[in-house]
Amino acid sequence: MSRRQTVRALFSLALLAGCAAPRLLAQGAGGDHWLDHCRHDDGGDGRVHYCEVRDAGFKAVGAVTVDPGANGAIGITGWDRDSVAVREKIRTEARTDAEARALAGRLRIVASGGTISAEGPSNEDGEDGEGWSVSLDVMVPRHSDLTARTVNGPTAVDDVAGRMDLNAVNGPLSLEGLGGDVHARTVNGPLVVTLAGMKWDGAGLDSRTTNGPVVLRIPSGYAAHLETGTVNGPMSFDFPITVTGRFDGRSIDTDLGGGGPPIRARTTNGPLTVRRR
Repeated sequence: MSRRQTVRALFSLALLAGCAAPRLLAQGAGGDHWLDHCRHDDGGDGRVHYCEVRDAGFKAVGAVTVDPGANGAIGITGWDRDSVAVREKIRTEARTDAEARALAGRLRIVASGGTISAEGPSNEDGEDGEGWSVSLDVMVPRHSDLTARTVNGPTAVDDVAGRMDLNAVNGPLSLEGLGGDVHARTVNGPLVVTLAGMKWDGAGLDSRTTNGPVVLRIPSGYAAHLETGTVNGPMSFDFPITVTGRFDGRSIDTDLGGGGPPIRARTTNGPLTVRRR
């Protein structure tokens, strides 16, 4: 099996199970749901795969950094506790069940001191055709500073306020109910931003995708300085916007509801859709 096939299979699984999982983690059901899906999805490549869920946690002591490795999803949700809880969803594949289980044992997952990360053997092509991914569902205090990075997999952050640096290379990026000073980028993947309340709480949002659509959901009566647009793609709005600043057919720079902190959501290559929440 090629590395591209491995990445595609792992990304597909992460996309199905990773982005929506933080709320399930809080309810204690996410692991069972993911395991059932993982065990019944063979990827169609003839390889044997092994699925495992591990739980970890630590006292919140400052900023949190999340990196699942080359292939894996990140789902982060804020909660009303002063601790960090981590659900580690591990999938490995190899020629035999014993080899797949052994590969899981070789993965090193760190969840302490503000760092949550996964390390393991290279997923480059080899005779053994082994592959692995670790998807991370993380519960953090609602006011937390975050750094999160994925290479092949989705990232979702929900109901957190703080200083954030969020980066994805190949994967969707979903931001919902955030606040603080947030910088978010994905290179190849859709960007979905869902605003909450009546005004951004904090310095503002600066989000962008290079190759992918943008969907921006704005509550009725929301106050902000809106900067949004696309270089190569159509723009659509499902509610009227009175432009008091700049509109050139490709981008809008205007105040909503009297203005407020800047909300930036842009794409270079892809459509832009602005909707009421």
